[in-house]
Amino acid sequence: MAHPRKRPSLGVLVYTGVIVTLGGYFTFASVQGEYGLFRRLQIEAELTELQAVSGKLGDELAVMRNKTRRMSDSYLDLDLLDEQARDVLGYLRVDEVVIR
Repeated sequence: MAHPRKRPSLGVLVYTGVIVTLGGYFTFASVQGEYGLFRRLQIEAELTELQAVSGKLGDELAVMRNKTRRMSDSYLDLDLLDEQARDVLGYLRVDEVVIR
């Protein structure tokens, strides 16, 4: 007559331990790993920030292209030339008064 076992065998305990350990590892990796959910949220936040910076730089680029076109040989804007000479070189007209 066989006696009923009261404890599970060692193989079942090792198998269960390995499965639980692997499950815990993959759960941790899927949440906090290099490709996990937290990293994905961080990357999406960086993407939003970089898109905002890209928009600002695009606006600055458009302004610089406009000024470059207006100062080119084929088209010279005298008002812009006067503004740049005053700003960069510190030129003044004879009839102007400087107040500091």
